[in-house]
Amino acid sequence: MTPPIHSARALVEALCSDACAGRRTNTPGGALARRHIEDALRARGLDPAEQAVPRCNGTNVIATIPGAIDRWVLVGAHYDHLGASREGVFRGADDNAASVAILVEVAAALAARRPDGRGVILAAFDAEEPPFYATGAMGSQHFVRSPTVPLDRIDMMVAMELLGHGIGPQGLPDAVHDSVFVLGGERSEGTSARLDALADASPGITVRRTDAEVIPPLSDHLAFWEAGVPFLLLTGPRPATYHTPDDTPDRLEWPRIDAISQWLERFVRDQCARPEGRVRFLRDGRDDRSTLDTMLSLLRPLAAMTPLAAQGVRQAEALLARCDAKGRLGEAERTAAQNLVAAIEQALA
Repeated sequence: MTPPIHSARALVEALCSDACAGRRTNTPGGALARRHIEDALRARGLDPAEQAVPRCNGTNVIATIPGAIDRWVLVGAHYDHLGASREGVFRGADDNAASVAILVEVAAALAARRPDGRGVILAAFDAEEPPFYATGAMGSQHFVRSPTVPLDRIDMMVAMELLGHGIGPQGLPDAVHDSVFVLGGERSEGTSARLDALADASPGITVRRTDAEVIPPLSDHLAFWEAGVPFLLLTGPRPATYHTPDDTPDRLEWPRIDAISQWLERFVRDQCARPEGRVRFLRDGRDDRSTLDTMLSLLRPLAAMTPLAAQGVRQAEALLARCDAKGRLGEAERTAAQNLVAAIEQALA
């Protein structure tokens, strides 16, 4: 029996269908994907609106849950993908249909029981993928230029990307496979401590912090970062199927997707209820120590399994010893840490 369209799995399968044809911006498949998202949000009690993105002829989908005060937490995920070519349909299950399903599930939970304090904006962004990536044509860039609420009233933006797969193949230690990365906690006052307090709040995943600059800014959080809005990127590693026709729904890990949905709901409620007024953005915030701690949490359980992991442990520990009292590395050491992260991602793809 086909599951009802209001289930997370059914939404992912609809977004990855032949009819959506890879969800490329400004195509019939992209428009159909948008209708699926709007229908799913309406089925969960929200009233989504479309926001035109003129520079790419695209469209964002925006839904709001007003709060007790006129301050906001924004949760976003892009729904577009690469379309189709002679290679086949680029279905984009992990990139980024799974994150859109999480967005909708979190929206449903928050609409059913509204959070205390701040309101919530749910945004399905268009035009994150090439040829629009890193240009003013991105849907998230347009939102920042034409926000639905004043930007200085958004106290946290959470972007989601590549959340449908665990770390490495099945069979690795849970401490490795069940990790989820969150970047950017160090860029707003008090956020890192709140993330650490919730790291194990959802059984089945562990949320691990890294500095925002550990990888290039590859998603919709960049526009908010540049605008001085507190932000996070919730993400996983790029799997071997990244940007290939093999990124299909049957490869997703549904218990992980459910666990991330539950964790994110809890985190959004925590952010909505933060007692302070405007959350202070820290443009010069850095936390290289958190990156190295996260790398060690992945490498140490693997050190007895492979010499490469043991070597990585030694490198990460040496770099950790070079951090200053504020947890920062010098530029040369920071580059070495970024190279280590890239090597780990490649090895576990």
